[in-house]
Amino acid sequence: MAVTGDETESAATGDMPAYQLRSPNSALAQSIGMAASPGAMQSPSSHHAEEITRKREVRLMKNREAARECRRKKKEYVKCLENRVAVLENQNKTLIEELKALKDIYCHKAE
Repeated sequence: MAVTGDETESAATGDMPAYQLRSPNSALAQSIGMAASPGAMQSPSSHHAEEITRKREVRLMKNREAARECRRKKKEYVKCLENRVAVLENQNKTLIEELKALKDIYCHKAE
């Protein structure tokens, strides 16, 4: 199946070529073994990139939550303002009616 130093499968098949090393105790064999096993040993730059990616994802998640909270508060504030407008419009209407009534009383007394 695997021949020393030769590819066992064609690159046209899309499979990764398999190699067999002569000396399993050599530094090259160990480095290939480490590189072949995912998560066995990460280079500092890879670890740094993952840390940056993780921090970015956390920051984006916090930002989304803060934006959601901001939109909720804004909605609540607008609703409160709309209620205040309704109350003030009713109060204004009442005051206008009271003013008309007082003018009518004042005009009738003058006659």
